[in-house]
Amino acid sequence: MAVDTFDPGAMDAGMDEAAFRELCRFAESFDGDSVVLSELEIARFAPLAAHKDWAGKAPDCSDAQLLGLVRVFTLGEMQFPSWAAGDRSPVVAMVKALKSRDAYPPGLSKWIKAHTNNRFLPHGSLMDRL
Repeated sequence: MAVDTFDPGAMDAGMDEAAFRELCRFAESFDGDSVVLSELEIARFAPLAAHKDWAGKAPDCSDAQLLGLVRVFTLGEMQFPSWAAGDRSPVVAMVKALKSRDAYPPGLSKWIKAHTNNRFLPHGSLMDRL
């Protein structure tokens, strides 16, 4: 049995571009109430769930991708413990990006709140907004 070591510097690494593109493709057509992924995909996408660079990556996404990602990460956080992100959830950056584009659909905040127990969704920490 091998034991991995924790490298704090790895937390500052850039986003895995291949995983980012794959997740965007998956999210673009996602419209369900359950995220169905293999164990390998769950583990592969887990680092994206709390990655600090979503504000920088959101402009690279279409509106459809952002809406799908909001749904995927909202539901995924409830389904997959490794995706729990609290106030670092990418949903916060995506909501901000959609609002800045005037592409935030009515009722999305209500849907998010109905499908999560993360008290920071959809708008993030109050301290971050001050």
